[in-house]
Amino acid sequence: MSEVTQVQVEEALQQYVVPHLNKNVLVADALKSITIDGGMVTIVIELGFAVASIKAAMQKAIVELVGQIPGVQNVSVEISWNIASIKGQRDMRSMDNVKNIIAVASGKGGVGKSTTSVNLALALAKDGAKVGLLDADIYGPSQQMMLGVDESARPESENQQYLLPIEAHGLKTMSMGYLVTDKTPMVWRGPMAGGALNQLLAQTWWGELDYLIIDMPPGTGDIQLTLSQKAAVAGAVIVTTPQDIALMDAQKGIEMFTKVEVPVLGVVENMAIHICSECGHKEHIFGDGGGSRIAEQYKVPLLGALPLSLRIRQQVDAGAPTVVAEPESDEALIYGDIARDMAVQLASTGSAGPVFPNIVINND
Repeated sequence: MSEVTQVQVEEALQQYVVPHLNKNVLVADALKSITIDGGMVTIVIELGFAVASIKAAMQKAIVELVGQIPGVQNVSVEISWNIASIKGQRDMRSMDNVKNIIAVASGKGGVGKSTTSVNLALALAKDGAKVGLLDADIYGPSQQMMLGVDESARPESENQQYLLPIEAHGLKTMSMGYLVTDKTPMVWRGPMAGGALNQLLAQTWWGELDYLIIDMPPGTGDIQLTLSQKAAVAGAVIVTTPQDIALMDAQKGIEMFTKVEVPVLGVVENMAIHICSECGHKEHIFGDGGGSRIAEQYKVPLLGALPLSLRIRQQVDAGAPTVVAEPESDEALIYGDIARDMAVQLASTGSAGPVFPNIVINND
């Protein structure tokens, strides 16, 4: 019987490209160890992003590759992940254990940003990450309904100092919707809304999180600047639809995050194509390729494109977003791919730049 060598195993592993990294495990520096005991081979891999949903498929592919080496009788593949903190939180005790803040934003309303936010958060959690979701749309919070949280639910208090997040579908969540009724109009000027966001962010006891997804309000105003000033945002994702007016506003969003030195992790194109439920005919109702054009213009990835789907809308309206309502559907799998690509982009940014500077006005 041939003696199996480490060189043979490494050569086999060079043929396996890690999903979403587009590198083999050696180039990606994900291979932690190879142990060979006669015909028994044990491979340990550690990634910088969670992959619970595709872990079994990854293990199967590696076992098949290494199993072709003469003399190999059994292959064991251990895959784990260690999600690093790209940007540390400063002066926010409640966020000491929040590793990464990701803002999901859009230049205008009506492009499906909140639906995208909740499904990406759920996809990250499904992959094994610890995830929180903050609904930062002070004037029009929607995540309470999308997550199916009872309208009477109110967050509990910790030592009269912090709010405890409400858990829904495995996410730790906070929203202005938990603190007011749906009939309470938020007739606030910009600074008041910014102050409310700061309280929701800093006075929620988030605990240990790998990612805190922030569902931003549309536009580039006070809320966005408040977030940039008060929190160390690790990256931003821009949601758009293909039509020209949405793309113009998406450009403004990208420019804003660039100015405050927050890396744009990529663009998500929503409502990219309509597929007729009766005949299967495909039609680009709102235009074709807009997301890829803006991504190419700003040299950021197009993380993915989602169809115009009645089911996606019905599921969030019913309080069970697509990723939990139909986890094996085409749409849920797209959300999963986008979430992993987003996590890979974040891990590759390293330590991001400084937060938005404080503005001091003197009367001199």
